Amino acid sequence: MYYITLRKEDWHHSLEKLLLTCDIFVPVKDEYSLDYEPFRLNEAEHISYNMPKPATPLKNFFLPVRENVTAGSDGRKPRIIIGAPNCDIEALLLLDEIYLDETFTDPYYRQRRNNTTLISFDCFGTNDHCHCLSYGVKPYSVEHADLALAADGDDICLRVITARGEEFATLLSPARKLNDTESVSFIEQKRQSVEASLAAKNKGLPDYHDTGQLVQKAGYAVWVKYASKCVSCGACTTICPTCSCFLLIDKPDFEKVKQMDACQYPGFERVAGGEDALFELPHRFRNRYMCKYVWKPQKFKHMACTGCGRCIEACIGKINKNELFMELT
Repeated sequence: MYYITLRKEDWHHSLEKLLLTCDIFVPVKDEYSLDYEPFRLNEAEHISYNMPKPATPLKNFFLPVRENVTAGSDGRKPRIIIGAPNCDIEALLLLDEIYLDETFTDPYYRQRRNNTTLISFDCFGTNDHCHCLSYGVKPYSVEHADLALAADGDDICLRVITARGEEFATLLSPARKLNDTESVSFIEQKRQSVEASLAAKNKGLPDYHDTGQLVQKAGYAVWVKYASKCVSCGACTTICPTCSCFLLIDKPDFEKVKQMDACQYPGFERVAGGEDALFELPHRFRNRYMCKYVWKPQKFKHMACTGCGRCIEACIGKINKNELFMELT
């Protein structure tokens, strides 16, 4: 791992040249939210560097909400996704375990993963509900992303992490290796400041392992209490960077459509004959927490929650899962 640097203007022009062979997505902030947009040189000044968490989770680039899985490869150009926070990078590890399993590999997911260069942003701030550090996830990438970016005024610093990242770095002709200890110190100070902020903000919040134990022991009354504000909209699951349940819908001419699903929807577990183990809302509500903090850890190595906080922000009923967990401690 090492740093390279170039001027922001040169960085933008380098990206423009790459548009000939790649699709490029960058985070742009408007009056409503921060989210990914296709890169355009004439709008480069609107790129929001090192701000935490685009509204769209990174998983949506690899698991579309709806796709025809009998239509064959989409044959798209290679992609460069810029600005993913480390909570989303870490979330991809669980999706890789599921969709790249040797026995049942999803060829569409594999193609998209192999076709994508990931450039993470170090987070230089926090949102109200960010709690990645409580689960051992740093607000910056030191592995798993191909590169990690930190902007220092008019300078772009890129931390080269993987072989793919090193190959990408060779395409940035104006870039040079960073030997400026002052710039590296600036990045480290930002890291320390954000980590201190996260630690203070989430003081007392149980870690991932302890949360699983609390959820498993929780009585029925707490699920009734918090589910009373749930409207079963499914926003928490659809916006989560690790939730990936789906339906396979049969269409005429032997087509199959893969449609993302959510365990909070009524009828999620309804089977032939009308039986539904999750018919009652509190059972459905509890199911999500059991899945993320108890059942997934029993089966997979990587976490099913990386502390991004999107589920809290998206909830129509204003349900704060961290308040639930604090109540259980």
